[in-house]
Amino acid sequence: MRKLMTADEARAWQSVGRVNTASGGFCTGALIAPDLVLTAAHCVFDPRTGDVLDAGQITFAAGWRQGRAAAHGVGRRVVVHPAYAHQGAAEFNNVGHDISIIELQHPIRNTTIMPFDRAPRPTIGTSVKVVSYGRDRDDWPSIEEPCEILGKSLSVLVLSCLATFGASGSPIFVMENGYPKIASVISAKATWNNREVALGTSLGRPLEELMGQLRSDNGVFKSKRPSTKSLSEQLGRSDQTSFLKY
Repeated sequence: MRKLMTADEARAWQSVGRVNTASGGFCTGALIAPDLVLTAAHCVFDPRTGDVLDAGQITFAAGWRQGRAAAHGVGRRVVVHPAYAHQGAAEFNNVGHDISIIELQHPIRNTTIMPFDRAPRPTIGTSVKVVSYGRDRDDWPSIEEPCEILGKSLSVLVLSCLATFGASGSPIFVMENGYPKIASVISAKATWNNREVALGTSLGRPLEELMGQLRSDNGVFKSKRPSTKSLSEQLGRSDQTSFLKY
């Protein structure tokens, strides 16, 4: 894990930022459109009430570094994947749907802050990068590279990255022709096959479902029920999982 200490180091990652909430917590998010921030679903819930936060209580600080942001945005609407259930006992099985989109009140229009494209679903062994904020590095973006995809199920990726609290929602990047593209979002940390790992939510269909929900006039969206299999059953083994909320 390396802090992006200088402006030159941080410039390529300014579309990653802190997702701050009125409850005092923060996560990491990334722009996928000028007015859309992708993050983890559990980041947009009030930890005291268990309800989704009002969008106006959420802000996005793009490129946050040393108390300053390259751009700010305030939430207009929050969309959570309909298969995600914010319940403590059930969260272990929710990693595959732990994504949300925050629509901003105004698009971020800045030629140095360009939204990230999405990458195809990576295969096992793919080298990735993670850019995040954390509880012990909340004023600096940090990059972890290289990480590796160690395993995957239909909707969950297991990574060798070492995530910490505050890193929820962090984009997982695959480099294509020298450009970073988002392949996944950090959801949790776990012990898997006797080693510390991070769990990421695969994008693909879950994200397309979210985008469809965002475009829906009435906000009504139905999807298949999530798998009843645990991550242990899907991935072979997972001894312990800790979600990275706040």
